[in-house]
This record gives sequence, structure tokens and C-alpha cells, in this order.
Amino acid sequence: VNWIPESIGKGRFGDWLENVHEWGVSRDRYWGTPLPIWECSCGHRHAIGSREELKQMSDNCPDVIELHRPYIDEVTIKCPHCGGKMHRVKDVIDCWYDSGSMPFAQWHYPFENKEEFESTFPANFISEAVDQTRGWFYTLMAISTLIFNKAPFKNVIVLGHVQDENGQKMSKSKGNAVDPFEALEQYGADAIRWYFYSNSAPWLPNKFHGGAVTEGQRKVMGTLWNTYAFFVLYANIDNFDASKYTLDYDKLSIMDKWCISKLNTAIKTIDDNLANYKITETTQVIEKFVDDLSNWYVRRSRERFWAKGMEQDKINAYMTLYTTLVEFSKAIAPMLPFMAEEIYQNLVRSVDKNALESIHLCLYPEYKEEYINKELEEKMEEVLDIVVLGRNARNASNIKNRQPIKAMYVKGDELEDIYTDIIKDELNIKSVKFIDSVDEYTTYKFKPKFATLKQKCGKELGIISKELQVIDGSKAMQELRTKGFIKVPSVDVELTEDDLLIETFKTEGYEVVSDYNLVVVLDKELTQELLEEGMVREIVSKVQTMRKDAGFEVVDHIKLFVNGNEKVADIISKNEEVIKSDVLCDEIIFNQVSGFSKEWNLNGENVVLSVEKV
Repeated sequence: VNWIPESIGKGRFGDWLENVHEWGVSRDRYWGTPLPIWECSCGHRHAIGSREELKQMSDNCPDVIELHRPYIDEVTIKCPHCGGKMHRVKDVIDCWYDSGSMPFAQWHYPFENKEEFESTFPANFISEAVDQTRGWFYTLMAISTLIFNKAPFKNVIVLGHVQDENGQKMSKSKGNAVDPFEALEQYGADAIRWYFYSNSAPWLPNKFHGGAVTEGQRKVMGTLWNTYAFFVLYANIDNFDASKYTLDYDKLSIMDKWCISKLNTAIKTIDDNLANYKITETTQVIEKFVDDLSNWYVRRSRERFWAKGMEQDKINAYMTLYTTLVEFSKAIAPMLPFMAEEIYQNLVRSVDKNALESIHLCLYPEYKEEYINKELEEKMEEVLDIVVLGRNARNASNIKNRQPIKAMYVKGDELEDIYTDIIKDELNIKSVKFIDSVDEYTTYKFKPKFATLKQKCGKELGIISKELQVIDGSKAMQELRTKGFIKVPSVDVELTEDDLLIETFKTEGYEVVSDYNLVVVLDKELTQELLEEGMVREIVSKVQTMRKDAGFEVVDHIKLFVNGNEKVADIISKNEEVIKSDVLCDEIIFNQVSGFSKEWNLNGENVVLSVEKV
């Protein structure tokens, strides 16, 4: 603050400060604040502390004084040192001085409004772009330090510049600036808001372009909206009214309890992150929860919503998803305000007219510690890891998920039946067994590391290389794990893992996939019974696709026509009741075609299927 003249002095500073709301908020055409300092040709300077002082010392000051230039330049005062005329110093203070004065000037503190000032000072946080480190950030800190000897804020969120997709800073002169109103019209406020929250840490530059915005819009907003739309669709079909039911935790299934636990963990983490200004980390929690909710809970629970009537398990599924959508919307309302409001209005206000008018008037949700089950979350995470590896093994074996498989073996922490049942259902596997070793399903080949063994073995390196080619790989690997070394018959030397190149090979008929300490082994043998069951699942899938393509509603009942393949017709006939139940079919008619028809290739068998609404 080197622009404050010495003549102000400690006694004068308070008088001058009292009028900072006048001098400090005045901006002239040169984008600055006129200094309240008058100078005489004799060298004497005088700081004016108020309008009244200016009038007392001036012979030409009007009753209503305009503090902006050039009007203030016309006012002269009498020099108390030599009696000459003093003129105002032409310099101006940078306009950021105005903003730096804001915390106290807005309350006219310390002369009044002490309680109001102290309740808001220092501010919880301030936020501006990185170029304000030499502007607002600096003047705010400098003035506050000078007057109060303390920082005027507790936290700072510095924002990086917005760049175009090529990493160039946006500017009108370059022609690469985006019209914000056009962007809002094209992508929506929530999508743009989410992009800036999630793309990178706030202080880093952001490359703003349509593709980046729509990606976040699809992954998070689109997924959450589809989950909400799923609930609304089936709630309308069943005339489900959440106000008539309660969430009875003790009656919930393991999937429901997991969902409620994840919800409360997410709320707890989001609240803690936002309280600590961890913005990007918060978006990662939100994105993970949205993915878990949609691609695990809802997908695993769909058939519960399709069940007839309103049995307890169906009520549990509805209430779990309803509670999750409402409470999660409250948690994300600061970051996706419009989507959260839309969900709240439809799910809450439409059934409870006494509910608060807006989600933004609701209290932020509080997590319920009693609903957080960390053991359940950790075990379900293990289930998800096994499922991912199981899908990878299926893909590597080129076996569709609709084709049942006899068995899968897992080398990892053993899980209770309630979890293995989920794995079996998810991967369409008849049996899941946990094992201590996968040696039965793999074999190993060993080669010497020549760079390591050259000095260690010398001329015997060639003999070691030949004998490693013929040893029993599984036994050698077991020996290496237990003893830490292996030996070959003709050479008395201990070969450690550092001396060897080890290749792993799958046993014929099995697919092995691993990730860190987790290994899954898929039994690829397909019996005739398994193949037939797979065919039934293919038929159901194709009929469901045809229902959708024909424009049928979810609740519409149909007739199914089968023509052109006796083998397929025989399988359908043997599994008629299962197929009818799965596709809402009242009747299956063979050797005829009617309604919406399509020819399919089902696992190598060509057949014509037709669907007709009843």
C-alpha cells in the first residue's frame, strides 16, 4: 500500500478510512479511483478525509460534490503551509482497490455495523481466476492485513483459464471464444457446470469444447436420468405411491442394504469433500455412485419391478430406489441443480403437497451411520471384481453371456453363498468354487535369464536351458513358491525367480484370467443340456427385441409365432412355459407367421419369429 502518503498519519487514517465507501467505490473513465490527495507547488501534500473537510478547506467546492473525474479536478484547497492553491494529484488507484475494500467498506466498518461485519469476516472462501493473484487477491489481502492484520478469507479457490480444444486461451481477438449463452442453449446449464467441476482441478486450465461437455453429460447425467426414468416408468405402471409405504430396513434384501449403505457412504463423502473444498474428488464419488446404482443395483433388480402384484420384495425394491433417488438428488443439488430439482418436483412434490417448494430449500441430507455396512460394501466390491474378470474370461472364450456355463473357479478370498449366488446369476454360471491354487488349470514354462545366469553358471548355462524345457512346469512352480528356488537334475545350482523367465499357459478346456491376486478359471465345456438352455435365453432375448421394435408397451401381452426350423420349434415347445412367462406371451403358435416378423440366426439355426399384440 505504498500509495498512502505519510502525511495521513495514524490519527488521520481513521478519518480517511471512514469515507472509503465514497472514495473507494468511485470509478472514473480511466478505470480507477481518484486519490483524495491534494498537492501544492511548494511540495506540501494534504489527504482529504471527507466531503465536509473538502468543503471547509475549499473556496470553489460545490454543495453537491461529484467525486469522479474530471469534476473533482476542478476543486482546489488552500495550502495550510504556504497559503497557495493546492490541486488534486492526478493519479488514480487501480479499480481493484475498490474490490479489496469490499469486506469492510460494504458495512462501513469499523464505524458501524460491527456485528454484521464480524459475522461475515473473514469470508469462508473467495474464488476468482488465476490472473487475479495480482489484482483482487492481492489488494484484498494487502488492505485486510494493513487494517486488521489478518487474512480476509479462510479458503481460496483459484480458477484456471478456459481454453479452446487446442489448448489456446480463449479470446475475442483470436476468434476462438465461445458465446456462453449459445453454449447454455446447446448443452444446458447443468452439463456445462458439471464439465467445469469434473474435468480437472479448478486451478488448472480447462479445454472447453462440445465433445468434452457431452461426454460428461452422457456418462453421469444421462445415466442418472435413465435410472430415474426407469423408476417413473414402472411406478406409473403399478400406480406406486411412495407416501403409502416405509423403508423397512430389516426386511430388505442384500442388494437393497448394499444400495442404502452405498448411498449413505456417498452422502457422507460428498458432504465431507465439499466442506473441504474438494470439488473434483466430489464429482468422482458422484460418478461412481451413479454407475453402481444404474449398472449394478437397477440392472440386478429389474425383474423385481416386473413381478406381478405388489409383494414385499417389490415394495422393498421401489422404496430403496425411491429413497436413493430423492436423497441422492439432495446431495448433488449444489452441482446439478436443475436435474435435482426436476427429480424432486416429480418424486416428492407430486405426492406430498406439504413438501418444501424446492429441493434447494431442503436441508442438506445427513448420512445415517447405522445404515453404512462397510463389510457388505467390501464384499460386494469383491463380487464386482470377480464378475468383471468372469466377463473377460467369457469374452476371451467367445462365449455369450446368455449361454450357461458349468463351473467357474476363483482363487481369492472365499465369499458366503449369498454372494456367490449373485455371481452365478450375473455370469450365468451353474457353480462357483473357491480354490487355493490354479495349478490344476495352468502350466508353466521356464527359461533362463542369460544376463543373470551367465556369471553364476558359466559353461553349464546351456545344460540348464535344455533341462528347463522338459521339467514339469506345475511341480517346478510349486517348488519355487515353497522353497524360493528350483534345481535341474544335472546341475547343482539354485535358480531363484530372478534367474528365470516364466511363461503361463492355460490347460486345454479352461480360460484363465487374473488381476493382481484374484484369478478366475472358466470351464469352457458345453454339454447338450447347457446349449439348449442357452438357446432358450437367445429366443427370449430376440422376442424382447421384437416387442420393442414393434412398438409394444411393456405391459402388452402377445402371441408368438415360430416358423421354418424344427429344431428351434422343438426347443421352444419343451420350454414353452418359461418363454411365455419371460416375454408376456399368452400363446405360442408353430408353423405360422403373423404380425411383426423377422428372421433370426440363433446359434447357427435360422428361424422366423413373429409377434402379435393380443
